[in-house]
Parts: sequence; C-alpha cells; structure tokens
Amino acid sequence: MSDSELSSLPFNERYFQDSSSNYHKIRNSALDNPETFWSNIAKELSWFRDWDEVLDWKLPFAKWFTGGKINASFNCLDRYMGSELKNKIAYIWEGENGDKRTLTYLQLFEQVNHFADALLKLGVKKGDRIAFYMPMVPEFPIAILAATRIGVTFTVVFSGFSASALADRINDSQAKLVITSDGGFRRGKILKLKDIVDEALDKTSSVEKVIVLKRADIEINMTENRDVWWHDSIKNTRDFVEPEQLESDHPLYILYTSGTTGKPKGVLHGTGGYLTYVYATTKWVFDIQNDDIYWCPADIGWVTGHSYFIFGPLLQGATSIMYEGAPDYPNPERLWEMIDKYKVSIFYFTPTGIRALMKHGDELPKKHNLNSLRLLGTVGEPINPAAWKWYYDVIGNKKCPIVDTWWQTETGGIMLSASPHLGLVSLKPGSATFPLPGIDADIVDEQGNSMKFGEKGFLVIKKPWPGMFLTLYNDSERYKQVYWEKFPGYYYPGDYAIRDHDGYFWLLGRADEVLNVAGHRLGTIEIEDAMVEHAAVAEAAVAGKPDEIKGESIVVFAILQKGNNPSTKLRVELRNHVRSVLGPVATPEEIYFVNMLPKTRSGKIMRRVVKAVASGKDIGDVTTLEDGASVDEIKRTIDEFRQSVED
Repeated sequence: MSDSELSSLPFNERYFQDSSSNYHKIRNSALDNPETFWSNIAKELSWFRDWDEVLDWKLPFAKWFTGGKINASFNCLDRYMGSELKNKIAYIWEGENGDKRTLTYLQLFEQVNHFADALLKLGVKKGDRIAFYMPMVPEFPIAILAATRIGVTFTVVFSGFSASALADRINDSQAKLVITSDGGFRRGKILKLKDIVDEALDKTSSVEKVIVLKRADIEINMTENRDVWWHDSIKNTRDFVEPEQLESDHPLYILYTSGTTGKPKGVLHGTGGYLTYVYATTKWVFDIQNDDIYWCPADIGWVTGHSYFIFGPLLQGATSIMYEGAPDYPNPERLWEMIDKYKVSIFYFTPTGIRALMKHGDELPKKHNLNSLRLLGTVGEPINPAAWKWYYDVIGNKKCPIVDTWWQTETGGIMLSASPHLGLVSLKPGSATFPLPGIDADIVDEQGNSMKFGEKGFLVIKKPWPGMFLTLYNDSERYKQVYWEKFPGYYYPGDYAIRDHDGYFWLLGRADEVLNVAGHRLGTIEIEDAMVEHAAVAEAAVAGKPDEIKGESIVVFAILQKGNNPSTKLRVELRNHVRSVLGPVATPEEIYFVNMLPKTRSGKIMRRVVKAVASGKDIGDVTTLEDGASVDEIKRTIDEFRQSVED
C-alpha cells in the first residue's frame, strides 16, 4: 500500500489536539536506557527487599528485578490501610439478577485475610497451584488476592468451559485445590458450575479439596472430606495473615490460551515484573483519577480481567464496576443503563461487543445519560474505523478519546496504545497509535528487515519488557519455538501490521489469518473492515476456502444491521463494495447472511472455526464458544444457499 493510498483512506482522520511531545520524549528516553526507566517505575510499588539486578536476560528467558521481594496482595491492599483510601470503594458489583454489593478497600482487605487463612487451614501453601472456576462475583477477586497473599500460583478457567477443558487445565497445572460456586447466572439461566467441576474431577488426580461458594442457592452434591462450603471455610479464621515475601520471579498465575491448533498453552507470568508493568500501563493508558468510576467488563477468565480488572486498577486505588452477566442481557441496552446508573467515566470494551451493540442502532444508547464518560477504550482485536466512529460519536458523544489497545495474554499488559496520562497523540480511527514507553516494536519482512511505511509485515518486539511471560508452563521448548525462532532475538506475537507515513501502527490481525488468493496475501481483518464499512453490515467474519485455480477463495459470513434483509441484490452489492474498496483480487466468492458468529465468551470471533466450517473440515476444540449454535447456523446457511444455487 503506497503513501498516497494510505493518506486517502477515510480512517486517516485526526481527533483531538496533539499534545504528544512529552509522550514521545518519554518513549525515546525509555528505549535509550530501559533498565533505569523500568527501575524507576518499579520503585513506585512496595517491595520488602530491593532487587540486585533489574534484568537477567538469557535469550529468550527474562527475569525482572532479581533478588527483589514483593507481594501482589500487599501492593493491592495493605499499602492503603494507613490512609483514607482504605474507605474508598474498590468494587461496585451487580449481579445479572439485580443483586448489588459494594466493597471498600478495607472490607476487601479484611475478607482477603480471612480467606487466605482458610486456604492455609486446608493445607495450601506457597508454591502450590490452585484452580478457579467461578462466576463474576466479589468472592472471585477476594480469593485470587488471598492466593497471592500466601504465595500460591493460581490458574483461572473460564466458567463457560466444558468439564473436559477444565480437567485438562487442572491436570496440566497439577492444581491441589479448586474454588467454584454452586452455580452462576448467565442470560437468565443458572449454570451448574459445581456439577461441571465434579465431572472434571473424575478425570483428575491432583485435587485434594474443593471450596464451594453458595451463589445460586441450588441443590448440589458435596463430596465428603473433599468439598467445603465457602462460608464454613472462613469460620474462626484470623483477621490478618502476614503476606509472603516472594521472589520477584515467583510464578503469580498460569493462564491457558488457545493455539492455532486449538491445543491450549499455559502462559506463566511472574510477580514483580508483571505488577510493575500493569501498574505502569494502567496509569499511562487510563489515567485513572481519584473520582473516576472505571469499568472493564472482561471476565476474570481472560487476561484482560487479570490485568485490567483486578491487578491494574487495584494498584492504582481505583473504583471498579463488576458485572456478573452477559452485556446484552436481558436487553441490548444493559451496558448503557449501567453506565448511566453508576456514572462510569472510563469504559474499556471489545470491538466485537461494540459492533454487536451497534447493529441495534443509535436509539438505545441515546435513551441513557452517558455524559459521565470521559475516556473510552477497546481491547481484544483491531477495531474497524466504522465501529470506532460509532463508539466515538454515539457512546462518547464526540468528546471522549478512544484508547485502542493492542496486547496479548503473553505480553501481560498493553503494548501499543495512546496515552492520555503522558500526552495524548492525535487519534486515527483503527490505529493503536504507537508502542508504549519501553516497548521496542518494529514491523519486519520474512528476513527480519524493518519495513518501510505502507508495507505490510510482521510485528515484532525487539527488547524484553517487565510484563512478558516467563515461559509456557511445563513446555519451554514450545515457548522458544512458537515465539522466538521465526525471528531470532525478537519476540514474535504472530500478528501482521503496517506503519503509515506518520509512524502509526495499524494491526491487521493474526499472520495465520491471511488468505493467499491468486498469489496475493490478504488479511481477513482487511476484508472484514471493508464489509462493515457498508451501511447494511453490522459484523463480518472472513475465511479462506481451498480453490484449485486461485489457491484460496474468499468466503464471508455477515450479520446485517437492523432493518436490512438478506437478498441476492444485497449480496451482489456487497461483493462490488469490497471489490471497489480493496480491488478485484479481494472480491468475495461467497457471502452468507447469518444471525450470529462463532465467538469466544470474551467476544473474539473464532476465525479458525469459521475457516473450518467454510472448508468443510473438522472444527476442533470449541470449548471457548459463547454459543455453539452459531456453528450449526453457519453450516445450515451454507447448505441452504448451495441448494438454492443448484435448484
């Protein structure tokens, strides 16, 4: 793509006055002397012992602040107990069924200590692993902070995963204890979580105890000598448990993330480096002030929930909203109702979620007072310019900057984003702007050479950063192979990107989500963006299908905006639209209209599944799907369309 083509794109608009001189100055300084830079930030946290060495870098393994002693629970809670901040609300919780609770930092501190003692009394100790299979209730962060207090390494398994997926993760981590609930509320139904845990434990041997929270108040099986009710476990427990003084690289958590084959990888994060990084990035990106109400609706089962719902906001002393249910239940205005009700000022949501709500039109959000919002954010995948502008115009009322963030489970925290705290750069809808301070990012070709502006290449990170994961749990060879072998010495996240003539980064999706059409490499994100630029399309998912002549042909699954109906005329119009935006080579071979797309519960489209369905192949592991019916609908739509063509 040439410079002139880039500058003519509709998303090359500018938003807000560029006040970025300080931002770029800090970025340059951090790259010139990264160890001094990160050391100064780490000093803003509370350490029991200072480190001997900022970075122990034995490619590709990094240890940060070696010799230092720290504790996550202490930094999130104890250090506030001598100030007025202890009386500030940490969490405002609302259940899907309307239940409400609030917890101050002092109340959170008290409950964390009691539960930490409960864990100790059940024989859990420093170095053990425990697993979570919980709904989004306040006891979830309480238990996580209790685990970190005593040096236990935790793994969260999203409460929508199957018993088989839960068992796999328990077996891989050799978890000693599971914390769950009798049930949880999701879309008006009760998920019987304890039943799923029981089924999973039939396939495991490491679990000695199960702690069960009574949330749904349903009848469940309690196995004698193994299962303990939460409320019984905290009886006669101590008001204070001394936090463990942990080595900086002590394993904080294992989080399993899908690989391209569907086989999950156990991403292992340390303590000192990770806390330093989420502390810094939360400050830079969200610029949380004392009176802000912050809301990141991500489930704790995903890394966003770890970094920017639990640790990052608590390290900043923030007040956060916590919500149990689905964002569009019982109606697609639930989020806007809650922003209005709780006067949310910072809102961090997924592009997929934005597009899903956008299809219902402008009327629903406009029914509610969203004037409390001052900053919007996006996370999970690149946001297309049309969704960006709707988010900016309708939800932010054309006054809220949007921090479009790029990062991964593996990176621990945000890597590319604008920074209101350091000096807000001019925003371009669809661009994550620049790498944050201390992040040495580049875009390279197959040989690892830096690309010129306007040329599509592979995103790489050239220097270690504190939030990076230690390794893949029990699989360091895979860690080296997947992330470090393609470009030796550089971390390779597996994403395509492009840099424009102003130096802005544009993420183009996974490099393994690239189609080879008649010798041309096309990113699925590019085609999806072209589709949703059309006024009739709310969401789109693109896949490649084997083609004897072209190598691959393009298949599109589209959800239409409210008020638009599927038709042959619209299908032709959309094919021509994509052709006009991206050129003849990008013209879709087939377009199918569907009511839903296969997504994970975190809102990401499972393009691997879409590709498998379009190609007629086995779809593999779909334990992370929000609704398995979407796969069946896509299959049925393809069959019906092909039958109509034959008729």
